Amino acid sequence: MNTNKILPVILCGGSGTRLWPLSRSSYPKQFLALNENSKNTFIQETYERLNGLKNLIKPLIICNEEHRFIVAEQMREKNIEPLSIFLEPFGRNTAPAITIAALRALQDGQDPNLLILSADHFIKNNEKFREIIEKAIQYSENGSIVTFGVPPFSPEIGYGYIETEDQFEALPNSGIPILRFVEKPDEDKAREMISTGRFLWNSGIFLSKASVIIKEIKKFRPDVYKACINSFKGCQKDMNFSRIDIEPFLNCPNISFDIAVMEKTKLGMVFPMEVGWSDVGSWNSLWKESKKDKNGNSKFGKVILDKTENCFLLSSNRLIVALGIKDLVVVETNDALFVGNRESDQDVKKIVSNLKKQNIQEANFHNKGFRPWGNYQSIEKGSNWQVKKIQVNPKCSLSLQKHNYRAEHWIVVSGEAFVEIDDKVQTLTENQSTFIPLGSKHRLSNKTDKVLVIIEVQSGNYLGEDDIIRFEDNYGRK
Repeated sequence: MNTNKILPVILCGGSGTRLWPLSRSSYPKQFLALNENSKNTFIQETYERLNGLKNLIKPLIICNEEHRFIVAEQMREKNIEPLSIFLEPFGRNTAPAITIAALRALQDGQDPNLLILSADHFIKNNEKFREIIEKAIQYSENGSIVTFGVPPFSPEIGYGYIETEDQFEALPNSGIPILRFVEKPDEDKAREMISTGRFLWNSGIFLSKASVIIKEIKKFRPDVYKACINSFKGCQKDMNFSRIDIEPFLNCPNISFDIAVMEKTKLGMVFPMEVGWSDVGSWNSLWKESKKDKNGNSKFGKVILDKTENCFLLSSNRLIVALGIKDLVVVETNDALFVGNRESDQDVKKIVSNLKKQNIQEANFHNKGFRPWGNYQSIEKGSNWQVKKIQVNPKCSLSLQKHNYRAEHWIVVSGEAFVEIDDKVQTLTENQSTFIPLGSKHRLSNKTDKVLVIIEVQSGNYLGEDDIIRFEDNYGRK
């Protein structure tokens, strides 16, 4: 019986720009709930699908500093207490992230099997996925670095490929030596490769002992190891997070684990994994994975169709009515509308890049912002006024603060608000309100076990989020 620990390492970087406008750099796809069979977000499902694995321990998560409170809140929602949440000051691809995870795993004198997972993958058969992991553990225990390949059923150009030494169908439920990795090919090349029976889609999932990863990183990319060990040693604790030291991390090469290690090591093995895997990297791939009506349409939210075929339609707020269209993607959010050909979904990334060059805010940001105490959403605004919906989580509090350029009016929609304004303290309940004059010290708190929701009306000649002077803060912000 396997008695060796499995440490899930969840890589939570990436911006998911091909799923714009739903996924943006401020709130990328790993934090979205797009599986129609589950209310979980991608990151929540990534860990929960492991439930049932023997000797599973708390996960280690690596994410962008910007997303730290989103990660913490989504883990709290599922009662998951991570071993660590490492904050990258900027992305450096998967090799540095995996190296830092391995260093942390070895810190306690243990040498667990690291199960390295992307936070934004879709898997239909979780039970079979766990069975394959259990079978692959023996390879990891024997010193191999296992990756998992998906038997291809079409010449996908959005995935990388792994070539095996033997045809994988002849060796089910076993590891196969890797011959080479192939970056995303064109369609003709992909069709030629899969016809040989020796090419698998590269899932980007790995399983290996922490010590083996460190040994191979030292051997093949000592520059990555040096930058990572220095960054790890300089980590600073911040609440429940570990901030990776910026200065040495600046010197770390931007390189994937595949290129840094897997293409060079003699320890690599690939395990075929037929579990209904997809990286859901585009609207077309999400359409393929979604349930469809008799006309091939997938729809989410308030959508009405007539004479419409093979379309993907998603409404976040407003009603979408589609008449006489084919092969389109229509995605509506409260601040953007995307309409495109379903087969051209790989070009969405280029569109977002152009929006960024034009400094169009919607390229990166939703009008919903996340904070350690909850979130806020801009509902409407003019040149000198703005209306926001503010949600404060139970037992949480905003900072004691003041504004130099705006006054605020708070109206309680639901819950109970504990309000401090200068020397005045009051408790407000549903339909009650208060006014915060410009320049007054104030704080909003939720001391109850229920979510507090208020509407905030701001007025002033500057309404930017940087017009905050903090005096006290439970989260160490300045």
